[in-house]
Amino acid sequence: MRFEGKIALITGGASGIGLATAQRLAAEGARVAIGDINEDGARGVAGELDGLACRLDVSDTESVAQAVHAVLSEFGTIDVLVNNAGTDLFSFFVKTDPGLWDFLLGVNLRGVMAVTHAVLPGMQERASGAIVNVASEAGRVGSQGSAVYSAAKAGVIGFTKAIAREAARYRVRVNAVAPGPIETPLLNAAPKVYGELGERLKQGMVNATVMGRCGEPEEVAASIAFLASDDASYVTGQTLNVSGGLSMW
Repeated sequence: MRFEGKIALITGGASGIGLATAQRLAAEGARVAIGDINEDGARGVAGELDGLACRLDVSDTESVAQAVHAVLSEFGTIDVLVNNAGTDLFSFFVKTDPGLWDFLLGVNLRGVMAVTHAVLPGMQERASGAIVNVASEAGRVGSQGSAVYSAAKAGVIGFTKAIAREAARYRVRVNAVAPGPIETPLLNAAPKVYGELGERLKQGMVNATVMGRCGEPEEVAASIAFLASDDASYVTGQTLNVSGGLSMW
């Protein structure tokens, strides 16, 4: 039980990779706090896992502060933070506008920064903690139809490295995972919303992997659990590709 006695906060924990991560950490002994803008979904997951649910809009610093306060009030500490909350609205860049840029950057990059900013001081004071940020292969290689999302996820990778350097002296580790195409509501929304174009976008991602398939949320969750655990005690500032070989660097 690698997380016995540990408290984990998972953002975007009501579905997809966040849900799979919450289930994995709970199965390994953690008490989990599920933060999600979908409060009903978060309650459902927390009920199944004997955890805590809190409404969390990572793009709103007041919402972040309230959610982190709720977790600390209930559990007293946060040992593991998984910054998973994210979203995308598939569109070719020339058809986007600054409002969309602000929205996607606010959730995917500023959201990671905001939650980390709220949680990291407590970890540093205790000289213990692990943060895992969910980036994306889009942030490494770029993804057509997702230029702003790609930029945000590249920012998450750079942010991960910088905070790993700053926090190491306090014995806090910070790493990231970069999933490729994963069977999540976000990816599967593309064909539903955009029809043939969305299907081609999804299939193009799958074709870019050497394994020729989508990954499952549980496969990403396993990698997150490793990075968050003491099994990765000498690993920090790294981005682990979980992408079926979409990229190999």
